[in-house]
Amino acid sequence: MADNFAQTVKQQADIVKIVGDYVKLKKSGAQNFSGLCPFHKEKSPSFSVNAVKQFYHCFGCGEGGDVFTFVMKMDSVSFPEAVRAVAVKAGVPLPKRDFSSPEEAREAGLRRQLMEIHEGATQYFEAMLKSPEAARGREYLTGRGVSTETIAKFRIGYAPDSFNDMRDRLAPHFSEEVMRASGIFTAKENEDGSFGQIYAKFRKRITFPIMNEQGRVIAFTARALDETDDKGRTVAKYMNSPETPLYTKGQVLFNLDKAKGDMRAHDFALLVEGQMDCISVYMAGIHNVIATSGTAFTEMQVRLLSRFTKRVVLNFDPDTAGVGAAEKSIEMLTEEDFEIKVIMLEGGLDPDRYVREKGIQAYMEALRGAKRYSDYLIDRARQQFPQRTAEAKVKAMNYLLPHIRRMPNALQRNEFALDAAQKLGIDSGILLQELKQAAAQRVQSVAAKKVEPISETEAVLLRALVLTEKDPVREAAVGPLSEHPEWYEGLAAGSLFEALVMGPAPSNPLDAAPDAAARSMLARALARSQGDEAAAGRIGTPVEQVQAALLNLERRSVERRQRELRTMLAEADRRGDGGMSGKLEVELMGLMRRLREM
Repeated sequence: MADNFAQTVKQQADIVKIVGDYVKLKKSGAQNFSGLCPFHKEKSPSFSVNAVKQFYHCFGCGEGGDVFTFVMKMDSVSFPEAVRAVAVKAGVPLPKRDFSSPEEAREAGLRRQLMEIHEGATQYFEAMLKSPEAARGREYLTGRGVSTETIAKFRIGYAPDSFNDMRDRLAPHFSEEVMRASGIFTAKENEDGSFGQIYAKFRKRITFPIMNEQGRVIAFTARALDETDDKGRTVAKYMNSPETPLYTKGQVLFNLDKAKGDMRAHDFALLVEGQMDCISVYMAGIHNVIATSGTAFTEMQVRLLSRFTKRVVLNFDPDTAGVGAAEKSIEMLTEEDFEIKVIMLEGGLDPDRYVREKGIQAYMEALRGAKRYSDYLIDRARQQFPQRTAEAKVKAMNYLLPHIRRMPNALQRNEFALDAAQKLGIDSGILLQELKQAAAQRVQSVAAKKVEPISETEAVLLRALVLTEKDPVREAAVGPLSEHPEWYEGLAAGSLFEALVMGPAPSNPLDAAPDAAARSMLARALARSQGDEAAAGRIGTPVEQVQAALLNLERRSVERRQRELRTMLAEADRRGDGGMSGKLEVELMGLMRRLREM
């Protein structure tokens, strides 16, 4: 990337605004802003940004540089990628991108078209909500207390009971490839692997758009109005978009686009479970609310949330699934050193119903009275094991110990343990001793290598690789595996594959094993006889079995790379790095084609 373009971007970029997307800054002088350093843990701000000279410096750890250095370190990107990301954030037009081929240019444009078709579908659903057919949908929303203002704010719509109407309206503007890749449409697969005509995925449902951090629609959740279809079959209450090049459910937080400013301003996030909970609370006036959209909280969502605040109040549904989701969310947030509180609403109500029945003031009181998560977990232990017997106390202690161990801070762990011991009637010395033993066992377990089980696919290939040189079965395995070592990356038998593929076949196969665990693994694979193969239902010649096993490995490798690309693509989008997004899109579409061909 040309130096003069980078210099132009640097001159036009506001470093305070860009750093402020990652760090909460406060004015600390005529030219300076300060905050907690993102490069090391600290409780008092020592990180400073100079608005005039456009640089940052941490007086605690010594990190410093310009706006490009900051983005490079925060997002782990190269200098050209950082320049592009800052240019997008600053509104500086990027140089025209060159494509290596017409195919690459076409695939790079697919993502833009997917954005456009989601916007088109949103407008279609919004218009359909005003149609006569949607009368029941409007009644449902009115009954849930959803106002016209709320419908407009969240772009709620209605998918009519039609397979073809939306397809026919959008078809003049989008290719079938785009319509199929969007996840808004689906098609029946024929016996020969081909697909029939596409049709609308969402029908006779209220639609809730899911938006990315920039407020662009990337997916939908749709709620059914009926419990059964025309043939009396039960229908799913909620239906979600599948994962697409735009949307990975574990990397999106519902309402983040609207809530992020208030999350920073109030320095905490209210995390609820479903869209209607989030919408009701937001429209009642609490704007720093986000939702997991009914999915399990993920590491990517925790990382996304940490950009805006490290303080979270959980208010999940009180049913068994909600309690389980709350506990798993607490686990993940604890490990990332979040400050966590939990709301338990009286009457077992969810946030949406509580706000409608009790009012926003009552909900605000519940929010102000949120418990520390340690108190919540101790109460859960007492509820699950109410007896005062020794056995009940042991069960309560075993329930709490994993949560206590996850706390990064030793003082907080001890405080939690002492509080739990007092409330459960357990000798505090015993509980603290258990903590020490558990920590020691965890260190030992991490250090010890486990003998992991291997799949039948791995076993087939290992048996082929130990055959003599020039054996056609061995050659069928060695060739592809030597060209594609990524296929066995991360496998339990990965070290064995590397040794057997890269080196000559040993006279004693077990001599190829790099350690005792691998030796045991190989011995188990070789112990399976051809009779066991027949009993397992394997068909085909040994070479055909090897070819089938190789295809399984390739598919696994492609799917893993696909997941990695979606994560990288989400990060590139968050940074506004259009150049990197384009490259990732091309590779992702190629992998999707390859999977369809397998």
